[in-house]
Amino acid sequence: MNKVVIVDYEAGNLRSVANMLTFLNIPFVITSDKNEILSAKKIIFPGQGHFAQAMSNLERKGLVPVIKECCQKGIPFLGICIGLQILFEKSEEAPEVAGLGIFQGEVKRFTKGKIPQIGWNKVIPTQNNIYIPEGYFYYVNSYYVLPKDENITSAYTDYNGKFCAAVQRENITAVQFHPEKSAEIGLQFFKKWIKDY
Repeated sequence: MNKVVIVDYEAGNLRSVANMLTFLNIPFVITSDKNEILSAKKIIFPGQGHFAQAMSNLERKGLVPVIKECCQKGIPFLGICIGLQILFEKSEEAPEVAGLGIFQGEVKRFTKGKIPQIGWNKVIPTQNNIYIPEGYFYYVNSYYVLPKDENITSAYTDYNGKFCAAVQRENITAVQFHPEKSAEIGLQFFKKWIKDY
């Protein structure tokens, strides 16, 4: 396969991501087929949903080892919102459910301010950043990731305190905000991530 794969795990914001790729004239497929995912040129795991539901659907479809293998074998992977959170070991949203554990750390719930955070907030890239322009991106989140290794953090945002807005390590890029809902700056992000297609 020579396409971008959007992982269909029966949740998430598939259509907005698909619309963004269509606008950029990037060939893609929405699928939960293991072989298609493993042979993808790039993989997008879109956001929205409950941590436990996302992991349960991945388990039921047999995709947990598939996602892990894709990340380990170097396929460019983009996680959005819940697609960032499941990369970690556990979440306060579902303490009894294990995440993928690709990164050490956990997902925490905001304790201050209006929850969920909904709307535009400023994203400040770190030196580890490759794709994210500084500016305002759109958020819908009650939880944020707390990586054990701060060096993987590629951007921060402040919401009653600074939190990790994105991570970057080798082929894995994952963001808490929704670039597919972030207008022009989101388009810039997708163009950078997709540029070597």
